Amino acid sequence: MMVSRLFLFLYLSFLSIGMFSQVADQKLTLEDAVSSSLLPRDLMNLSWIPGTNQYAYTNPFTQNLMYGDENGKEEILIELEQLAKASGYSLFRFPGITWTDGKHFSFRIADTYFECNLGDKSVKSLYTFPAEAENHVFASNQNLAYTMGYNVFVMEKGESKATQVTKDGHFDLTYGEAAHRNEFGITSGLFWANSGNQIAFYRVDQSMVTNYPLVNYYDTPASMVPDKYPMAGDKSHHASIGVYNLKTGSTVYLKTGTPLEQYLTNITWAPDDKSIFVAVVNREQNHLRLNQYDATTGELIKTLFEEKHGKYVEPEHGPIFRPNYPDQFFWFSERDGFNHLYLYHIDGTRTRQVTQGNWEVTEFLGFDERGSKVFFIGTAESPIERHIYSANIANQQLTKYSRDPGFHSAQLSQNGEFILDTYSSMSVPGKSVLIETDKNRLVKDIYLARNPLEGYDLGEMEIFPIKADDGTDLYCRLIKPANFDPAKKYPVMVYVYGGPHVQLVQNSWQGGARLFLQYMAQKGYIVFTLDNRGTSNRGLKFEQETFRNLGTKEIEDQLQGVRYLRTLTYVDTDRLGVYGWSFGGFMTTSLMLRKPGVFKVGVAGGPVIDWRLYEIMYTERYMDTPEENPQGYDQANLLNYVSKLKGDLLIIHGQQDDVVVPQHSFRFVRKCVEEGIQIDYFPYPTHPHNVRGIDRAHLLKKISKYFDDHL
Repeated sequence: MMVSRLFLFLYLSFLSIGMFSQVADQKLTLEDAVSSSLLPRDLMNLSWIPGTNQYAYTNPFTQNLMYGDENGKEEILIELEQLAKASGYSLFRFPGITWTDGKHFSFRIADTYFECNLGDKSVKSLYTFPAEAENHVFASNQNLAYTMGYNVFVMEKGESKATQVTKDGHFDLTYGEAAHRNEFGITSGLFWANSGNQIAFYRVDQSMVTNYPLVNYYDTPASMVPDKYPMAGDKSHHASIGVYNLKTGSTVYLKTGTPLEQYLTNITWAPDDKSIFVAVVNREQNHLRLNQYDATTGELIKTLFEEKHGKYVEPEHGPIFRPNYPDQFFWFSERDGFNHLYLYHIDGTRTRQVTQGNWEVTEFLGFDERGSKVFFIGTAESPIERHIYSANIANQQLTKYSRDPGFHSAQLSQNGEFILDTYSSMSVPGKSVLIETDKNRLVKDIYLARNPLEGYDLGEMEIFPIKADDGTDLYCRLIKPANFDPAKKYPVMVYVYGGPHVQLVQNSWQGGARLFLQYMAQKGYIVFTLDNRGTSNRGLKFEQETFRNLGTKEIEDQLQGVRYLRTLTYVDTDRLGVYGWSFGGFMTTSLMLRKPGVFKVGVAGGPVIDWRLYEIMYTERYMDTPEENPQGYDQANLLNYVSKLKGDLLIIHGQQDDVVVPQHSFRFVRKCVEEGIQIDYFPYPTHPHNVRGIDRAHLLKKISKYFDDHL
């Protein structure tokens, strides 16, 4: 993994950061920590112009839309002032755009989508839709679908009136909304066919799911706002998939069969639009079937293959069809313990594994023009970095394109000849470059973001691994106070998440840390973070170590971090605090209760207290049902440890939280009263799972003051 070279680079970066901080004197404020003004200014709208090897971006300073190519040419495509005049709106910054072809792009202002013609710099209205419309999704031919009032509507390009596809939607029966509480990579409930002449959509019957009461405190008197929240072990909703044909006006439903409590995931149209692929996962989430359905009749054509696992399977990507080979597709799978790409034939035969090794493919990018290479982002270099690769499909030979250490993202040109590589690292705020794939050469630097923290008095940051009790590397991030003095003793704030689908420690700008952590270091705290077993991008074994026992291995690993901190002569081991939100709130409370006395102070935001009260899709994947795993649920239930609390604990919870419902913290407070245990509790009456917007500075002040007062 070339770890030694990476750490040498990071070490040199730390030296430069440390030397610079001695001459900088500007201080961060809490307002700085919540605003975007001190984030690196990236290129907006950076993308390929369709059908070309030319790219476009919005200049972050002039707000003009620019054009560039591999020959070094840079020109203005359209000025912000021209777009504003043509659209009839006052624009202070260039809007987000979507290219429709090489000469046109669309953009949205308020309740209208516009199209700009770059030839004559004209703008025309494409669609105007009701203010209540949500979940807008465009087809390749610019047809538009959206949801409103729990129903699906479509508008064909050039038409002024929408067609209402479904008409019986209501609170208990929704159409076109993301199903299964956005698990399994689901981000939408509308799926256009390649031609734009058909659309698939979710139909979700949730009448059997209990209404969960949230309260709107703005009303006088307060009013109930019910939510459908299926808790672990209870009844789940029933999903089905409809297919609407714009030409015939008819709708059919895929015959996905029984049991009705199953997950219909990763909906993907075949290249010819004649069939639809669905990854069907059982409620137990240990058995996947990739099914193909006839898009005209809804009939099951065949099950291409199945995947089973003793713990769980979690498909998050549908089939990716290979150009020039309509009978072949790629499939993401963790069947060998790491997330890799497999080539399949349309009959379900697995042709070959195209990527392999003790590392993960994290993102698919595309193919070359011949369909002989597949491009992707992966962790082959290091688990705390992301790099750009291709694999030769015939012989699996890997080619790495990104050069500098860091966290890279990429856009592949349509013919696969060029890559737009955008990345950051601990020493690079943000950079975009152009790479030619055939010669694997850097063509040009497009943009380098300036350091927005230049002149600020920041502490030195380090990233390094320590060992878990089984010898596994656990990556850590440590921020020292500004003007650090090794002869002094400093208190520590441990910032923790620790759950699935998150990786906090990265070789990206600020090490993946938010500015609030630098603010706390500036105030005189050592700020420490460790990614324990159970977190992401380290392989299936690393992630599944916590299966059926959430909060156990995670605690063991966090205590390894504490043991490391105790070896540092400048750490005051009597003044350790811990802070986290959501799963991090669960971890914070777990550490305070299950390992009493280790931490003097804890701040837990939106914490899971009892997994029985959390949603089915997430909880049952990692814990099975309460009936199947009573011991695991009992061991993780923090109500059972209230009497063991030592130190000061602050619970913060948004009272509109529809992710970790307020019942978690209410039950915890009630148990504290019963046990005669004193804690602090702060509700945010109008906020959901996190506190954002203008109130976030208030939240961060509350957290920092609690540490100041008690640590």
